[in-house]
Amino acid sequence: MRSRQHHGERVDPALAALGERATGWEFAWLDGRPGEPSWSYPDLARPLLRNAGALLDLDTGGGELLAELAPLPPHTVAVESWARNIPVARDRLAPLGVAVLTELPGGEDEFDVVLSRHGRLPAVDIFRLLRPGGHVLTQQVGSDDLAGLNAALGAPAPHPHHWNAEVAVSAFEAAGLHVTDVREEHPEIVFHDVESVVRQLRDLPWQIRDFTAEKYEDALGRVDSFIRLHGALAVSTHRFLVQAVRS
Repeated sequence: MRSRQHHGERVDPALAALGERATGWEFAWLDGRPGEPSWSYPDLARPLLRNAGALLDLDTGGGELLAELAPLPPHTVAVESWARNIPVARDRLAPLGVAVLTELPGGEDEFDVVLSRHGRLPAVDIFRLLRPGGHVLTQQVGSDDLAGLNAALGAPAPHPHHWNAEVAVSAFEAAGLHVTDVREEHPEIVFHDVESVVRQLRDLPWQIRDFTAEKYEDALGRVDSFIRLHGALAVSTHRFLVQAVRS
């Protein structure tokens, strides 16, 4: 917040200009700032696809990750319901022969693999859509994610419901899936300037649902002062991974 000189001055126009969310789920602007879990989701997904004939990717975003996993199974379907992401996903995935739907398929026993990275996790539907012997792999954002950022800005807690590996495993098992792998970590993300804080909150609008740079001007000023004094603001993320199979 470099143009802020004293209390009561308008928020830096450069920060306000960051307020419109981009499409897709690409965060190249972070330049390595986010703390990543020790596992690699793509590295865990690729072996599942080698002998798969049918793949379903839930909440594909702009199709960025799914495209990275190519070559894809002959029958690959992606689901995306965010209106701004749908044309992005279709443009990116059409050359790969991937159909992009806005709702879950209605059939049964259709897919060998279901993937969901930071997307929905409807356990009963996943069981329905998987063929016997089929696998589901998911990486999720837990409910403690970036809670320290909300606290630093005086905002409400980010997630009203408890969401972690234990809850997801219980849902999978209740649906009839056999869980084969569970991992959960809280790596740190480091913000070296207040602009990156604003970008983060722009691109993850559910973190602080009423966020605008103008509304949180004073709080951003305090965060800016903290970063200038200490060099960075570090807060914990929350990631967990679950893999399961339909017997």
